[in-house]
Amino acid sequence: MVWKIEFTKSADKEFSKLTKDVKKAIYQYLIKNVSISPRNHGLQLKSVGIIKLWRYRVRDYRLICQIKDHEVTVLVIKIGKRDAVYKNLD
Repeated sequence: MVWKIEFTKSADKEFSKLTKDVKKAIYQYLIKNVSISPRNHGLQLKSVGIIKLWRYRVRDYRLICQIKDHEVTVLVIKIGKRDAVYKNLD
């Protein structure tokens, strides 16, 4: 089963600011790994409210995502460097 990958508006904005090679690396990681088996390639973070978030590491960047089982979708919520991406998650 192939999972659909979606971006929030803020994640899409963050993605557009990245360099071309970083965008390519993130895109390839999402297609080759996350869209095939999202739970095997990430780490589950502590729950934020009732939402369970997952973290994926691509180079020096972190992707914070929500896995929506009922929609077979992985929603990318935040993209950023490690020191900044975890701020304001709650």
